[in-house]
Amino acid sequence: MNTNEIKALVSLLDDDDKEVQLHVEQRIISLGGPVIPFLEAEWETNFNPIVQKKIEELIHTLQFDALKQRLREWKDSETQDLLEGMWLVATYQYPDLSLERLKKDLEQIYYDAWLEFKADVHAYDQVKILNSVMFSKLKFAANTKNFHSPANCMINIVLDSKRGNPISLCVIYMLIAHKLKLPIYGVNLPNLFILTFKTAETQFYINVFNKGIVFSRSDIDSYIKQLNLPPSDIFYEPCSNVDIIKRVLRNLSLAFEKTGDSDKMEEVRLLLDVVTENKESQE
Repeated sequence: MNTNEIKALVSLLDDDDKEVQLHVEQRIISLGGPVIPFLEAEWETNFNPIVQKKIEELIHTLQFDALKQRLREWKDSETQDLLEGMWLVATYQYPDLSLERLKKDLEQIYYDAWLEFKADVHAYDQVKILNSVMFSKLKFAANTKNFHSPANCMINIVLDSKRGNPISLCVIYMLIAHKLKLPIYGVNLPNLFILTFKTAETQFYINVFNKGIVFSRSDIDSYIKQLNLPPSDIFYEPCSNVDIIKRVLRNLSLAFEKTGDSDKMEEVRLLLDVVTENKESQE
């Protein structure tokens, strides 16, 4: 479909006949993501506020459908790369966000850590070095003032502001740790996401939300006991990247609920459904 044909469709978006409007909207949506640049160009040259609003809604629908498909492909991929998953979540709010930009930001943090890192020291000391870089030098910290802000789930915003919630800070910490070849993984504790340093000989835990404080399995025992929950392996052992993205999406849905944005809350729940569904349910 060429530009003139798209212009013709757009001109019918404010047609008096609602059925015509609906048919035109469905036709534009059927064209998929490639039509978005044409719609953006039309939005800039069309000064009818009704048409502009409808174009905005169509662009959002097309972007959201594309995001669902990319999330599904990510979940079904062999690697389920964590940074890519976090990038996809962030594109819900920032559809033009570049994955390469995130990689460059993380590469700079890794370089700062690499300059001070020592591979031949004890695991605790390696974590202390990374803590020093993350929290003393680079000033990453818990966003306690705006804990339920949706921005806390957006890795690009957390990298810019250096403020985040437990899971976003953990993800950044873990991505840098992996670049340093450290065996650090996410752990799904109730109400708090943490990390574990785990090898065949050594395991301890890291609370990134509290400046990387190190604690033991017995501390988790006490925490679970306080919550009156029975012990479970998931409170002690590494979780998958899919589990991490699920938790990020649950946090994001809750954030939109707290801010009263019910439309975005429901859309994020749909994204969560995509990451949760199994292959059998897709067939």
